[in-house]
Amino acid sequence: MPSLIAALDQGTSSSRTLIVDAQGRVLASAQREFTQHYPQPGWVEHDPLDIWATQSATLTEALARAGAKLSDLAAIGITNQRETVVLWERATGRPLANAIVWQDRRTAGICAQLAADGHAPPLQARTGLLPDAYFSATKLAWLLDHIPGARARADRGELAAGTIDSWLVWNLSGGATHLTDVSNASRTLLCNLHTGDWDDELLALLRVPRAVLPAIVPNCGALAMARLGGLDIPITGMAGDQQAALLGQACLQPGLAKNTYGTGCFALQHTGTQAVRSQQRLLTTIAWKLGADQPLHYALEGGVFVAGAAVQWLRDGLGLVHSAQEAQQLADSVPDSGGVLLVPAFTGLGAPHWDAQARGLLIGITRGTTAAQVARATIDSLAYQSAELFAAMQADVAAQGGPPLTELRVDGGAAVNDTLMQFQADLLGVPVVRPVQAESTALGAAYLAGLGAGLWPNAAALSALWQEQRRFTPQMSTDEREARMARWRRAVERARDWADD
Repeated sequence: MPSLIAALDQGTSSSRTLIVDAQGRVLASAQREFTQHYPQPGWVEHDPLDIWATQSATLTEALARAGAKLSDLAAIGITNQRETVVLWERATGRPLANAIVWQDRRTAGICAQLAADGHAPPLQARTGLLPDAYFSATKLAWLLDHIPGARARADRGELAAGTIDSWLVWNLSGGATHLTDVSNASRTLLCNLHTGDWDDELLALLRVPRAVLPAIVPNCGALAMARLGGLDIPITGMAGDQQAALLGQACLQPGLAKNTYGTGCFALQHTGTQAVRSQQRLLTTIAWKLGADQPLHYALEGGVFVAGAAVQWLRDGLGLVHSAQEAQQLADSVPDSGGVLLVPAFTGLGAPHWDAQARGLLIGITRGTTAAQVARATIDSLAYQSAELFAAMQADVAAQGGPPLTELRVDGGAAVNDTLMQFQADLLGVPVVRPVQAESTALGAAYLAGLGAGLWPNAAALSALWQEQRRFTPQMSTDEREARMARWRRAVERARDWADD
């Protein structure tokens, strides 16, 4: 019987596939980067056809590296960059425009007007989110308004729209299935946090026709069927990347938390079946629904817009390095940043600031500042921004009588950087724990698919699959930690409210 899982991990800068066996072991992987498009300042786009082509290619490559065939797959799992939006024709599957990426800020003015008109409190109450260009709804409305005839065609049911999970399922199924899962839906500003379904009042407010949207399904089960190579392969697991990583880190009990260090940096703490409303401008999001008859589980989340993307900037923008590994080596060649701080607000600031007008700031430069110190400040910025998130998160949890943070589980590309992980532990004052499998996002998709296909009996069985690789214990004094964070907050204030648009 087929017993392997293909976990498709469609990220912001690359597409990957992992082949996972019934013991949760990664047998092979493949990864391909694709082009980022920046047509105007603050705009970020992807070609949806590039996304599909690279994701398809990595599936083929990963199977070959595992010595496996499509017929060996028991199931497919999908995880994806979440708030990125694609609009396409139902009849042909042709995208009508480039995808608008979650980092894109073109609708910041629309969101500011929503807040000015008093819509922020009801939006937060219904969706757990804030009116910000980060989320999907205003991006989709923008596409419908700016592509000639698109809104009328959408009303007639000729067009389909969705986040990247929907785009992948559409292509995998040969255009037979248009759906999204509850975790991705909860990132749109259109899904009611408490019902797990599209909200008609929100659809009207944000001017998105229901006819263009996918059906919402649980995170695992018999969700769809992929038609590949003449075979029908079940798609049995789906989740947005951060929720997938939370599951991949086996944060199955309320109070457990993870941080993913990718293009952005995303912190989630599982709050169980309670949707904790943040008083610290964090987000309440659906974590997962593990089956049609299962309850919704929730998480508190904070997102850093620019994390690993800041290291890409060192490479592509400044030309200081040729790779992320070279950036780490350059940063490690100095003991610290020499007083230099980088606030990488290249596309504004996310939680807990939500400042679309903030812009990047490099401060503390002297005549003696070196490229190595700039590289160190860039990598340090990931830890500083994450420390801010967890301070806000713990204030929310404490207000609800929840347990304090006792350790942080980490994953993502930058989690392999020992210097960064130690600095993160120092700034948090709690241990940082890195698992054996650092790429927890794709593993979470595999776990969901395995649950949906019956390879594992229940979610509790996943805890036995998670293994600790290294624990980083805080070494910084409380006084130094507080002084560093105070200095960081001063730098952030200087970066805020800079752009005029």
